Amino acid sequence: MNSRGLTDLTAADLARLIAAKEVSPVQVTEAYLERIERLDSELGAYSTVCGEEALEEAREAEKAVTRGDALGPLHGVPLAVKDQFETQGILTTAGSTILEDHIPKQDATVVARARTAGAILLGKHNMTEFAAGLGDRFKYGEPKNPWDQTRSTGGSSTGSAIAVAASLCAMALGEDTGGSIRMPASLAGIVGVRPSWGLLSRSGVIPLCWSMDSAGPMTRTVEDAALLLGAIAGHDVGDPLTARLSIPNYSEGLRRDLEGIRIGLVEEFMGEFVDGEVIDAIEAAASQLETLGAVVERVSLPLASQMGPAMAVITGSAGAYVCREWLRDRPEDFGPALRRRWLAASLFPGQALEKAKAMRALLRREWYRLLEDFPVLISPTQANTAQKIRYETRITSAEEAERRFIWQKSTTHVAAMAGTPAMTVPCGFDSESLPIGLQIMTGRFQENLMFQVGHAYEQATDWHKRRPSLR
Repeated sequence: MNSRGLTDLTAADLARLIAAKEVSPVQVTEAYLERIERLDSELGAYSTVCGEEALEEAREAEKAVTRGDALGPLHGVPLAVKDQFETQGILTTAGSTILEDHIPKQDATVVARARTAGAILLGKHNMTEFAAGLGDRFKYGEPKNPWDQTRSTGGSSTGSAIAVAASLCAMALGEDTGGSIRMPASLAGIVGVRPSWGLLSRSGVIPLCWSMDSAGPMTRTVEDAALLLGAIAGHDVGDPLTARLSIPNYSEGLRRDLEGIRIGLVEEFMGEFVDGEVIDAIEAAASQLETLGAVVERVSLPLASQMGPAMAVITGSAGAYVCREWLRDRPEDFGPALRRRWLAASLFPGQALEKAKAMRALLRREWYRLLEDFPVLISPTQANTAQKIRYETRITSAEEAERRFIWQKSTTHVAAMAGTPAMTVPCGFDSESLPIGLQIMTGRFQENLMFQVGHAYEQATDWHKRRPSLR
């Protein structure tokens, strides 16, 4: 098989072929490194490439196959991770020059677990500064959407989405606080999963907001996402807030049918702030789910459209606290948009933060109540497809600041604030051939059901098979 053929394979297919000795881990790794060398100077997905280290890991993986050793579920499969995850002996910057010399002494737990499962680390992915600097220039090169390089892939797991969509890695690990996996995954036409809060360890993940941060898979297919999540999930003594649960085999339930499953299409996420072509694609996806046996109804969650201020206060306060000493001592080292956001957040009164937490508690109550009647909820992942790359201009009025930062509408915030899982899967393209994502949400620790619905939809359509044209 030629190198392009190898990089076209899903992670699950690669794992099966490697275990069957039909494909060599070295061949696969070389194919990905060659593609990174050829394409990434234009796309800017990677901040660090670990070429020699990856090849050495691949050689060891090949020896294990030859010896007949017991193999992990990801054995020989090339993985790359967002530069927010600490990696032993490898530069970890969180997208900021403040950490340009940060070389961790150990891997983040989720990275260590992926490697224990056999994954080969190709490198670290480019990201917005401290997972929050959208609107500023990227500190380690401008990442470009592979479907149209004049357009953004959003933030903050930007490079990870680009790398998966452009076949620069077989799978990736991103991090999602309010949508930072799902947003770029949708804009790049791939699968992105935010698991239930507490399912994955945050040990070794440079934080933004401790009560909402979650690592998660970014892959080409739902099967790949289920495979990766199963390899890294579970309680970790390094993160005492991880749940003590038995982790199921997420891949086993993928092929169950959808007969009788009640699915709610959230009205508040289909409003006037959503592009018409996106609405059309989501309605078509809902019809497809009905064809597959699901019962789809429109449902309402009025609080969903009121969460902008609470989200801004909670995440802004948390980020400003994490970086408080750098904000005091090195403010000029932050991008201007992020510096402005976090300095402003540092001035939020305690009453505002308490009110925001109370609003989140009310939202959770209503969200869980809705999930009792409709175990699956769907919506657009993003209100629009990929926009032209641009940077924030000066804010000239209080009204503009309020509109941009406080009352901004988002379809991804609710699941994050509720701590429940959400996944984006490709569901179409707009008239400019840019991807559209369908968001699938379920109750806490109901990832099996989320994967079941996503896989059924994916197999009934061909959106996930489309790839951007690259040289």
